[in-house]
Amino acid sequence: MSVLTSELRESFTGSVKPINEACLLPPVIYTSGEFYEFERRAIFQREWLCVGRVDQVPDPGDYRCITIAGEPLILVRNPEGELLVLSAVCQHRGMVVVEGGGNTRRFICPYHHWTYALDGDLLGAPAMDRAVGFDKSACGLPRLKTEIWQGFVFCNFNADARPLGPRLAKVDEILENFNLPDTVTRTGKTLSNLPWNWKVMMENFNDPYHASRLHGPLQTFAPSHMNDFLEWDDDDGAIARIQHFTEIDSSFNPSQKCLLPVFSGLTPEQRKRGSFVLIPPTLSLAIVPDEVAYFIISPDGPGEISIHIGYCLEPSALRDPLFEYLFEQAEQGVNNFNVQDVYADTMVQVGLNSVFAPRGRYSWQEETLVQFNRWLVSRYERNWPGS
Repeated sequence: MSVLTSELRESFTGSVKPINEACLLPPVIYTSGEFYEFERRAIFQREWLCVGRVDQVPDPGDYRCITIAGEPLILVRNPEGELLVLSAVCQHRGMVVVEGGGNTRRFICPYHHWTYALDGDLLGAPAMDRAVGFDKSACGLPRLKTEIWQGFVFCNFNADARPLGPRLAKVDEILENFNLPDTVTRTGKTLSNLPWNWKVMMENFNDPYHASRLHGPLQTFAPSHMNDFLEWDDDDGAIARIQHFTEIDSSFNPSQKCLLPVFSGLTPEQRKRGSFVLIPPTLSLAIVPDEVAYFIISPDGPGEISIHIGYCLEPSALRDPLFEYLFEQAEQGVNNFNVQDVYADTMVQVGLNSVFAPRGRYSWQEETLVQFNRWLVSRYERNWPGS
């Protein structure tokens, strides 16, 4: 029996009410394989997906591969310097043509050596000369619609998708003076086989309610009650909040102070706060005065995700002879929080699979979770079977 019932659809209304009246979304949408496949079609094949940073592929021929919701993709810079996102699926037998990253003049499928240009065009297909009606020009690697925002590269499977940038105006205001397109990117770790639903990750990431509890002494500089929740508009492409600090130039490490150079254009007010931003369904940003840590989230099933972590830094940071040591400490500081969040997310997913899984009530400190519900439910409604 399908879980995509009218009763389930109607039950979403309880999760999009004002914060002090709302309840959690139904547990089944975090655990059901059928619902995950619905989300792949309704969200991941229709919304803007982050695949990396512009400066990760600076030169012609540079490429990086990433898989999002089961779709292997290639971020590549072509000989003319244009950034493209291609499917990595060979149009012969479905073999993935390339993995990892590097620099190349063309992509050669390892299976049968079909060869593709950097723009996806099929250049060569050995021994296909007897195939009746074979049209090489119709067999290139599919190209996705792309958009660049604040130095991040996004793609969309929907060729008619509305632009993303205009719906991120409130995040642009938060990032004013960070000069994010001109920062340098330091690629961090990729965490795979994490045992929870992608929405659990996004909810935890932008939930200040747990900060003073789960993280305890690590986060006394940014207590749960010192948050500004931004007003929600149904056309918004992001969910964001401003986290105020008790001291200037605070950051996420045991010293609770910035270890790397503070972004040079920040005002004193900006140096005494951070921000947490979701750009669903793939990107989360943790913004502090000395770094913007980003997390690209890819679901690998209803109860499993991978996270690609990276950092945007003030360009002068890399010129410091002590940079590698300082960055190691800053990254470990983020990891201290990650360890606690990994434990919480894992146990939440366990609980959501229980027959006693709740549709609990929200604290006023969880306003961002209800905003995320509104983002989700509008897309569920728009793409519900039979709508």
